[in-house]
Amino acid sequence: MRLPIYQVDAFTDTVFRGNPAAIVPLQSWLPDAMLQAIAAENNLAETAFFVPQGSDGRYHLRWFTPEVEVDLCGHATLASAWLLLTRLVPHLRKVEFETRSGLLPVTLDGETGRLEMDFPARIAVPANPPPALLEGLGAAPAIVLESAAWLAVYESADQLHALKPDMARLATLEKYGVIATAPGDRPGVDCVSRFFAPRVGVPEDPVTGSAHCTIVPYWAARLGRSHIHAYQASKRGGHLFCRFEGERVRLAGSCMPYLEGSITV
Repeated sequence: MRLPIYQVDAFTDTVFRGNPAAIVPLQSWLPDAMLQAIAAENNLAETAFFVPQGSDGRYHLRWFTPEVEVDLCGHATLASAWLLLTRLVPHLRKVEFETRSGLLPVTLDGETGRLEMDFPARIAVPANPPPALLEGLGAAPAIVLESAAWLAVYESADQLHALKPDMARLATLEKYGVIATAPGDRPGVDCVSRFFAPRVGVPEDPVTGSAHCTIVPYWAARLGRSHIHAYQASKRGGHLFCRFEGERVRLAGSCMPYLEGSITV
């Protein structure tokens, strides 16, 4: 069986930056073991698969790391929407994805060229950090909160950049990942972050949309405004233009195509 495959760099307007996602469009679902094997072979943070859901612009979307299926993924959703709205169904300006995290609409802004995702907020609450979290990070944060992932808040971006996590220690945590964040260190950037998820096969993710479902509510409350310009300070780096709307978070960014081909399974 030959299937189309695309690789798209998300949350960037420059190739080789942002977060690369593989996308495999399907007409019907393959066995889960096959989907997981394809994701493992691709060996990217996420591989996205989608299947049309009948009405124009509605798709069922799933995401796999090299090791597991995940409940929410921002960059592979952005990349999937970019592929659909610019290549596969360019007459549309909006697609809707049915996912394990509910309905996720994505709209293409004709003026900026950015795609805006409408995601559920994951608001963090104060928590007592387990020893493995502090030992794994290697530097104590000023504040620790929790939602679907741990949120470690540092006082400066320099502290964030200096982190050299013990991935084996972080992999022992029950939560799927650890978000580290700090105030922005460049003009116009409100906050910076890094994201570690060795438990699900992603030691450090280049740019993590789902993490900003937690980051954006925190910084919106702390800064007293709803619009947040976030930068994920990984080696590749990526920009997210965000808006907090109570129970929802809007995450906007650009994409750059890198690869188009086919796979044989």
